[in-house]
Amino acid sequence: MADKQYLVPWDQQLARRLVAPFNNTPLHPNHLTTLTLILGQCAAWIFAFAMGQLAWFAALLYMLAVFSDHMDGELARMTGKTSSFGHDYDYIVGGINYTALFIGIGLGLQDSFGSWAIILGFSAGLSNPFILTLRMSMERQHGKEAVEHPVFAGFEIEDFIYLIGPITWITGIVYFFIPYALGNIGYLVWTIMEYRRWRGKTKKEE
Repeated sequence: MADKQYLVPWDQQLARRLVAPFNNTPLHPNHLTTLTLILGQCAAWIFAFAMGQLAWFAALLYMLAVFSDHMDGELARMTGKTSSFGHDYDYIVGGINYTALFIGIGLGLQDSFGSWAIILGFSAGLSNPFILTLRMSMERQHGKEAVEHPVFAGFEIEDFIYLIGPITWITGIVYFFIPYALGNIGYLVWTIMEYRRWRGKTKKEE
């Protein structure tokens, strides 16, 4: 049984416990998705226009946005309030937040690091609409298996985004921005390869 527990990420397990008291309340999963959008956009705005004074707070807000992104799904499953709209809304909000995050940080770092920060920020940020489109297409055509990330010891690859807080607080946002922005561009390349792989697999089965 313990091994099976590790198949569910730790943040997802915590989110399930936190939303449990709201099981029989008017709170709807889409309300939490909207909260995720608000938190993510506020974080991106602060990074873009108040980097010097409030980068620490923006990082905290984005960590909360990432966590609340799990809460809506857990509440939906718990209450049976699942829908294709809610699923797509959750996907789209995640993509919008990641896009705004990288663009916002790039804008905020422009004064200190020049135009390359904006170029990298927009390159990483605008990778997300393509990633989102490909992943949604893969899920519709091939099922959830095509877009699932492996879980190791209770952590998913996307959980590394939580490090935005510790990295920003200890060393500065630029040490998060460069590797994560490059990693996001690399993730787009990997997603394209996965999309082509699943597409080829389907054609062979036909």
